[in-house]
Amino acid sequence: MIAATRVDESSPHYRGWRVVLACFLMAFFMFGFGLYGQGVYLAELQRAHGWPGSLVSAASTFSFLLTSVLVIFTDDLLDRIGLRALILCGLVALGASTALLALVQTPWQLYLAYALMSVGWTGMGTVVIATVLNSWFERRRGLALSLAFNGATCGGIILVPLLLSLTGSIGFRSAMLAATLAMMVLVLPVVMMFIGWPAGTAQVPGRRRPGESVPTPAHSRKALLANAAFWTMVLPIAIALLAQMGFIIHQVSFLDPLIGRSAAGLAVTLMAAMAVVGRLSLGLFVDRLDPRLACAASMTSQAAALFVLLQSTNPTMLLACCAVYGFSIGNMITFPPLIIQREIGADAFAAAMGLGTSISGVVSAFGPGIVGLARSFTGNYTIAFAMCVALDLVAAGIVLWRPGRRAKLAAS
Repeated sequence: MIAATRVDESSPHYRGWRVVLACFLMAFFMFGFGLYGQGVYLAELQRAHGWPGSLVSAASTFSFLLTSVLVIFTDDLLDRIGLRALILCGLVALGASTALLALVQTPWQLYLAYALMSVGWTGMGTVVIATVLNSWFERRRGLALSLAFNGATCGGIILVPLLLSLTGSIGFRSAMLAATLAMMVLVLPVVMMFIGWPAGTAQVPGRRRPGESVPTPAHSRKALLANAAFWTMVLPIAIALLAQMGFIIHQVSFLDPLIGRSAAGLAVTLMAAMAVVGRLSLGLFVDRLDPRLACAASMTSQAAALFVLLQSTNPTMLLACCAVYGFSIGNMITFPPLIIQREIGADAFAAAMGLGTSISGVVSAFGPGIVGLARSFTGNYTIAFAMCVALDLVAAGIVLWRPGRRAKLAAS
């Protein structure tokens, strides 16, 4: 039992909620710069340097794939350099990446900036946030994760429009440098003051203290790959994220001919806002729910929203479908840590999160390409989005499969 269970997790004075604030800010800037901001970089770097879109897009793909490799070793890094040092390394790497993007002059500098962004993801991304919050919360874990990961959505809603506004007034270079400075000023002191493990836990929760036997990280990953409960969590999440990424990237292209660009932009904003509402709503109840059932319900709701979207041309109905779809978007990264904690256990939590995030990242990266390919072959999005509906339903079926009893990998 973690130390957090000895205190009242619902108390606003509980230190874990300050850790949630730190994680919220980490997610805000990591997802704001590292995911949602990439559309801004694509447009501005093309305009400033005349580089083809394929060059900048390839750098983004390179960054996502490199991130998927690096996060596998998150548990090793936590063990070797510690939690705070890993986060600070991620913060410095992300700051160096965004500053370099402002100053970049050659393609090799562009790829270096995106490689540094991958290091930022390793130190400040989903795996680290889920691991530290898992150590601080038990009864309110779902709410803590939902609140922290809302920082990711807020990064898209707030940081990207801010970057665009600043770029229009002071230029892209100054906008990026100013935003980078703001990140350092806001995140650095919060990490230094609030981030750490709960008192009484090992350096990496789930690991034994010196002198006690413990499976090595490599053994944990090997055991995970042979564990059916792990795969029935990872595969459906990866499949659902593949469909989700495919729809999100092609949403505007699909809606533009039907309702116009301004209304399509409204649909994106509405979807992002509903993602915040969805995370907050789930966070209030998820600790009392079966996470696999809740996950399957979320996947099914996305399939239903896409199915209705394909049947309608009414602007109000299309916006409503995007809102329903958005309600479950953010929760796809909230469910894995909840399922892992219940079924895999604390001993291999960081290893399971790292390996699962890596697999999901690689699989979901193909979503936009697959949807785009299907659209090119058929001339419209009907088959492409119908395929996404089918993938969501398959994922919902797989995640409901519960092979064997609860597995504790440390006992393997």
